[in-house]
Parts: sequence; C-alpha cells; structure tokens
Amino acid sequence: MSNLEFFKACWNNELNATVSIFKALPNDKLDYKPHDINRTAYEIVEHLVGHAVDLVTIASSGSCDETLTYNFSNVEEAAAAYQNKSDELMQILISLSDDQWENEDVELTINTNPFITLKRSQMMWFFFFDIIHHRGQLSAYVRPMGGKNPAVYGYSADSQ
Repeated sequence: MSNLEFFKACWNNELNATVSIFKALPNDKLDYKPHDINRTAYEIVEHLVGHAVDLVTIASSGSCDETLTYNFSNVEEAAAAYQNKSDELMQILISLSDDQWENEDVELTINTNPFITLKRSQMMWFFFFDIIHHRGQLSAYVRPMGGKNPAVYGYSADSQ
C-alpha cells in the first residue's frame, strides 16, 4: 500500500468520528470554552471545517493560504460542509499520482504570510493530525456543554 493509499484509508476511517463529534455539540452552547485561553466550540469547529477546505486546496494546488474562519449556522451545517469537502478531497486524491503526492511542494501561508513549505504528502498528514488533535479537544467539550459523547475509538459511556 502506498503512502497515498494509506492516507485515503486513514481519512475515510476518521471522517465519521469527526462528523459525529460535530453533531454531538449542542447548537445553543457553541460559545462554550473551558478556560479564557481556549477557543470556543464554534471556533474549533470552524477551524476543522477550514482544514477540510485547505486539504482540498493542498491536494490540488502548489499553495494554500490557510482558511482561518468558516461561518456556519449550526453543527449540522458544519458537519455537512465537512462531509462535502471530504467527498471533494477523495475525488482529487483519486486522480493524484504517487509522484505528485510524494514529490510536489506545497507552500502554506497564513494571511498571505509564508509559513512553511512541505511535500504535498507531508502537508496533508500535518493537517490530518491537527484535525485529530482538535477533534479530541471538542470531545472534551461535549459533556460540559450538555451533550453526549459519541463512540469514536470504541464505546463511550454516553452511548451505552
């Protein structure tokens, strides 16, 4: 299995977990954050959907200006946007060669300021792991917000 095929398999395995966490968040409490230094639940969700937008750009282009905000009205809308971007991403990844995946550089900018240049595969994995990290943050927000944690990597006390 190539690194590209492994990425596609991993992405597909994690997709439902991320969408499930979005849907577990109560819409009326998206301003929740456990401490003043933390992002709100809304800000984390928009960051994650922004990453899905960015992954589409990274897969299809040699540069990406990070999507820092992604407005949504409710968690169902955010989950649908994330799913749609995932579908778009898979279509692009199907058309990539291993050479394009492994050897082409992608420059990441933030507000048009250069941040880092990596091979496409490295950039994609960088964003993938950041998504998992922030999804974990959200999973710690769900119960204090009054929601029920879905099963992500096995049973959840809330799903029994």
